[in-house]
Amino acid sequence: MLLTSSRAAAAGPDPAQLRIGFQKSAVNLVILKQQGALEKRFPSSKVSWVEFPAGPQLLEALAVGSLEFGLTGDSPPVFAQAAGKELLYVGNEPPKPLSSAILVKADAPLRSLADLKGRRIALQKGSSAHYLLVRAVDKAGLAWSDVTPIYLPPSDARAAFERGSVDAWAIWDPFYAATELDIKPRVLATGKDLSSNNSFYLASRPLAEQHPGATLALLDELARADAYVQSNRKQAAQLISDFSGLSLATVHVFLSRRPASPTTLLTPAIVADQQRVADAFLRLGLIPNPVVVADIVWPGPQGPARARLAQAGR
Repeated sequence: MLLTSSRAAAAGPDPAQLRIGFQKSAVNLVILKQQGALEKRFPSSKVSWVEFPAGPQLLEALAVGSLEFGLTGDSPPVFAQAAGKELLYVGNEPPKPLSSAILVKADAPLRSLADLKGRRIALQKGSSAHYLLVRAVDKAGLAWSDVTPIYLPPSDARAAFERGSVDAWAIWDPFYAATELDIKPRVLATGKDLSSNNSFYLASRPLAEQHPGATLALLDELARADAYVQSNRKQAAQLISDFSGLSLATVHVFLSRRPASPTTLLTPAIVADQQRVADAFLRLGLIPNPVVVADIVWPGPQGPARARLAQAGR
């Protein structure tokens, strides 16, 4: 847990509403949803849950005031900040480099990252897969113009991949795990040595600034959910499967690639890593303006509560 007495840290009125944006990959949020934990933690709030196919769509909803809180990968907040969207980084989970991959068909002629030259590659624009592909192209010694990105949400990208309309697909779990089990593609590369594949919790400015105790309590609940996943893998997998419709086999593969993921405040090292993501997109002209990630990082609570959070993030 992040706090010794997490309920005490949430002193003050509950927010009137707490609209949570999440994706199938948001394990800890899915667990909280399935357990009804936030409804119990915030009895005076109207808690609602909204599922999104990917991070960019989620952050668009957050920026226009349709959400208070949500989880995305590394790239969506960069694109949102570059576009002047209002949001704050309030927490993060540890890196998950093995949870994303560039896939090709089992019989595809592509054998190395350099073979991506001249190829059509499906990905969700502005997602963590976008940065994965940027890094893969760079590692191969190619220019971004050497590949043809085909921007599609995950479900459409999988259909294009299966029918051979694209040569490769950059994707994350659980879509990666489901495809791996269903059609047995070949993994050209994972995020290892390419992308940390960090996950971030974002909040609306009104939530973080007007209800800092509630924001902290959310992070505490997420840490509790992760502890549950680590200690009760079978039950957690069933909860995720029941919610998502994914097979238990898919969920177990997905979870096997996911390290323990307690939620903490952003450390300077995580902020620096995220700044590298932003700078990479700027160099390629994929975002219109430079961004300073630290400008939208929530400072978090002060005093003993902050010290415990900082310790948890080390």
